[in-house]
Amino acid sequence: MKNELHKMIGLDIFMNSLSSDEYSKTKQHLNNIKNDRLPLVSSDFFFQYLNTLPKEDAIKLLNLSDYYNWQNNINSILKENIFESIVVTDVSKKIIWVNDGFSKMTGYSKKFAINKTPAFLQGKDTLQTTKKTIRKRLNNKEPFKEIILNYKKDNSSYKCELHIFPLYNNKNEVTHYLALEKQVA
Repeated sequence: MKNELHKMIGLDIFMNSLSSDEYSKTKQHLNNIKNDRLPLVSSDFFFQYLNTLPKEDAIKLLNLSDYYNWQNNINSILKENIFESIVVTDVSKKIIWVNDGFSKMTGYSKKFAINKTPAFLQGKDTLQTTKKTIRKRLNNKEPFKEIILNYKKDNSSYKCELHIFPLYNNKNEVTHYLALEKQVA
């Protein structure tokens, strides 16, 4: 299965590099080829999101999903939400991965964020009630939205809208959390 996934990822990256006309012609040609080993339906993730989500981010999310056997529909989550930054944490809230959008939004490098909890983004004016609400909602293991006052590396504050999704494995256990974040006024 992993080998099939990597073939699809390679095809998706190639398809994304084509102009609109080349893409349409190539997709039509590929749809006419009968190949039971490489279903093009699975490539919809990349066809829909590579224009808005960098290729490396899409590939990393798919690889993480495959590695941890997440049962969530990552494609649907990304399709239905607007975000600038992606943060993935384990159940102890330690960051295991962030995208480049995180660095652009916060000023912190990816390397700096890894193995920290998102609490390092909070500061003197971050409301305790907001932090308590977020902890409570994480414990409920249901998707939620919340706005929190965070701080960038340069110590300037910004309001961050979080949309957090618990990620479930095939045993229906939460193994990680996916946070889609955007700066709001």
